[in-house]
Amino acid sequence: MSTGGSAIRGSRVGAGPIGEQDHGNHAPRVRVSYWDELGNETVRYFSADIAEDDIPETIDCPVSGLPAGRDKNNPPHPEKHEPYKTHLAYVKERRTHEEGAKLLEEALEKLRARRGGSVAV
Repeated sequence: MSTGGSAIRGSRVGAGPIGEQDHGNHAPRVRVSYWDELGNETVRYFSADIAEDDIPETIDCPVSGLPAGRDKNNPPHPEKHEPYKTHLAYVKERRTHEEGAKLLEEALEKLRARRGGSVAV
């Protein structure tokens, strides 16, 4: 049989009673609601001592992942991102041979103008 301290089995040594004041719930707080585009409401609590300018206007909604704002009637819209382009989309954007020849000729003309007309192809 092992002997040890006087702690009761399963108890936390040195832990006293934990009350509301130990969790910080006694501090005066301000309730701020945020709404996303789908109508989900998210509530955040901030210290009453915090300045109004320090409370964020938008957050990411934990339910939908969309941006949520403080205005219930006009929530922020999600950002529009360019979709991933496939290889085929890039192939369709390539220039034709005629356009390529025209670009090459324009570049050669600019180079000839700089060098005085001594550029060979």
